[in-house]
Amino acid sequence: MSADDARAFWVAEPGRGELRGESLPSPSADEVVVRSLFSGISRGTEALVFAGRVPASEQQRMRAPFQQGEFPGPVKYGYASVGQVERGPRELQGRVVFALFPHQTRYVVPAAAVHVVPDGVPPARAVLAANLETAINGLWDAGPRIGDRITVIGGGTVGCLVAWIAGRMPGCDVELVDTNPARAPVASALGVRFAAPDQVREGADIVIHASGSAAGLALALRVAGFEATIVEMSWYGDHVVPLSLGEGFHARRLTIKSSQVGSVAPSQRARWDLRRRMRLALAMLAEPALDALITGESPFEALPQVMAQLASAPAATLCHRIRYS
Repeated sequence: MSADDARAFWVAEPGRGELRGESLPSPSADEVVVRSLFSGISRGTEALVFAGRVPASEQQRMRAPFQQGEFPGPVKYGYASVGQVERGPRELQGRVVFALFPHQTRYVVPAAAVHVVPDGVPPARAVLAANLETAINGLWDAGPRIGDRITVIGGGTVGCLVAWIAGRMPGCDVELVDTNPARAPVASALGVRFAAPDQVREGADIVIHASGSAAGLALALRVAGFEATIVEMSWYGDHVVPLSLGEGFHARRLTIKSSQVGSVAPSQRARWDLRRRMRLALAMLAEPALDALITGESPFEALPQVMAQLASAPAATLCHRIRYS
């Protein structure tokens, strides 16, 4: 393999991944060559992609920025890469950067597509940047206020990050809810309370649902207080999710609101663009407590087996990190 070659992870067909050789193009003056250090697996979304469960109606909206191939496969998919610039504009040479790029050992992208990782943020933690950006956007959509009671249902990576940010707002009482008791120490590390579904308090000012399950959404409707907002951050792929709008839904004048990271939340859109939002996410990753969200690490060579394992189970997994030699 020459110095201009690389290897990448592809979903060859639903349920089967493989590593493939890639020939890199010669970079232009406004492009960079990045050598990967780490990448992160966004388990919820990537498990759906790996299983071939992206609905036909969503295939264009679900495309990753540097995706190759088409759903359900073969497709090269991913969006949490941290690497070091080998070649490029002088101001970027040697810098550690984050890019919304799939799992690949080296790659060429426009210089405008990379984001410099701040000096105070370890490259290994920077794989959380895309998930943290999603969490920031979700809270912008939710619009919490000082002193709010906030319930976050679903202790996956995004749910944990939402709870962590909300818990740093003055006076806010934040509860992270999950069926897995192993999330309790993670909640503690992030500085918020933990509750099992049968222990959750009612009367929340804001409920953020990120469990990806019908049961979680039903719980969100039950615990929301009068005229509260429920922000739906789950993505269900091709699953149809029942929604009960009887009982107290109308009497309590509840609002259900969607949130998706592809566009900046309306409340911020006049002043923020995607690059400014990503800069904020990367700066916030200086917090060591966020290492609690990295629940495993594997070498790049093991990625086909790792992805199959993550797609078939481990509710215990939050962000699984891939290490490149």
